Amino acid sequence: MTRFIHDQFAKDYLETLLTPYGTVQAPRRVAGEVRQIDVWFAPNLTLPSRLGILSQIATTPCILEPYRNPVSIDEICDCLLKLLEVRGELQRQARREDRSLQVSTIPHLWILTPTASSDLCAAFKATSEPNWHPGIYFLGSALRTAIIAIHQLSATPETLWLRILGRGTVQKQAIDELTALPVNDSLKQATLELLYNLQDNLNLESSQDEDDRELIMRLQPLYQQKQAQAIQQGERLVVENILKTRFGELDDTLQAIAEAALTLPPAEFTPLLMQLSQEELIARFM
Repeated sequence: MTRFIHDQFAKDYLETLLTPYGTVQAPRRVAGEVRQIDVWFAPNLTLPSRLGILSQIATTPCILEPYRNPVSIDEICDCLLKLLEVRGELQRQARREDRSLQVSTIPHLWILTPTASSDLCAAFKATSEPNWHPGIYFLGSALRTAIIAIHQLSATPETLWLRILGRGTVQKQAIDELTALPVNDSLKQATLELLYNLQDNLNLESSQDEDDRELIMRLQPLYQQKQAQAIQQGERLVVENILKTRFGELDDTLQAIAEAALTLPPAEFTPLLMQLSQEELIARFM
């Protein structure tokens, strides 16, 4: 059951990263036997270079198929079927419009797996390419498909956003790097919110594996820190609103009083702020 929780996290995460730069469908249904593409992306803006490998992947239409567990041969074949069905849809549309199918409009399939053995890659004759990061293996060019073995990606900023979808120590290190980003980093905050939601969903499950338990433990202090910050922000808002209501806009003196008052528990600072005059507050806190 936890696999489906992680699958939903991966879809939500990729959708969050890619939505500002193009059209995302997660999932997208394809024709034939009922199949769904996990994430379909068609860019309409250039992705920022800070997304690293993900920005390279998403420069053209693409299908993203993330797996929580190591992908199997059968699962790769299922992914290829989805890609071929999409290609068939595009071919039929081109015929109806009396034009040839442009290869550039056929999406590239990217299979994201936490690990991939050499035997698996050999089974599909998937090989690395010199212009791409180690750990990315391409099938024959006509198949427009690559397998990304997340555990083989080096721990660099350009791989961070993919390593978040890894397992065990790979994912833990990626989370450590994520938390080290600046506080006002929008991608950091959006990703952490998704991770907190993942933690909540995993906590509801009784069938957690060791990786899930370790992930929960890694996220717990971050979640507690977030809650503490929310409480502090709430207290600051209360203090500033009381001072504004009583004395008008906050000048430097009132700001200094607010900072000093926040060192006290709410039960202590509230009556002081409500009852003392500004001169008394200055004498009390400054």
